[in-house]
Amino acid sequence: MLGIDLPWLNNIGRPQQTKRIPSVLTKDEAAGMLAQMEGVNALLARLLYGTGIRLMEGMRLRIKDVDFERHVIIVREAKGAKDRVVMLPHSLAPALRLQMLAARAQWEADRQVQRGGVEVPHALESKYPNIGFTWGWFWLFPSPTLSVDPRSGVERRHHLFEERLQRALKKAVAGAGIVKPVSVHKLRHSFATHLLQAGTDIRTVKELLGHSDVSTTMVYTHVLKVAAGGTASPLDLLLQV
Repeated sequence: MLGIDLPWLNNIGRPQQTKRIPSVLTKDEAAGMLAQMEGVNALLARLLYGTGIRLMEGMRLRIKDVDFERHVIIVREAKGAKDRVVMLPHSLAPALRLQMLAARAQWEADRQVQRGGVEVPHALESKYPNIGFTWGWFWLFPSPTLSVDPRSGVERRHHLFEERLQRALKKAVAGAGIVKPVSVHKLRHSFATHLLQAGTDIRTVKELLGHSDVSTTMVYTHVLKVAAGGTASPLDLLLQV
């Protein structure tokens, strides 16, 4: 037996990976849930559902990444270390402008007391030591409290922590009477499915989600088929006779 290659032996004990169809909110469920939210949590939830960006992509947005003139948001160093561009929903522009004003007030207060600037990519910080103090690199959603950077020991302002939105979303789901389990990531799934329902080309959805291959995006077409209910059950056909 020595020296004999038996490929099937390599697969023993390796469970097959289960491919699951993601669960999504209906449009009415999404509207009902969002109506239960308020303040910055409501804005963040609407932003995630309205653009399809991931939770941490939203939390890490910088002032310079929001372009009101072109109505786009630039997602920097997303999954796979790639940048991408998503739409800035017109209905969110007023609230985002107000959020930017609130962030500006926080940035100016930090500058007055000479607090440490925000975290920036290490390569940029090495080349431009003061870039973390500039307005363009400030967080769109800054934390109301300071924290100590474990690497440098500098006390600085971080962006909002993701647990804040997760708790608010859980409360909103209960308030809206939604019984299915809902996570923040389900907003992204719902964004993709609702775009496809509206007739958006799947390759456009792929680019908006930042998928490297369209086959990853194809899972939402399966969700769409289930949601559409386009195929009649033989029981319904039988009862029509």
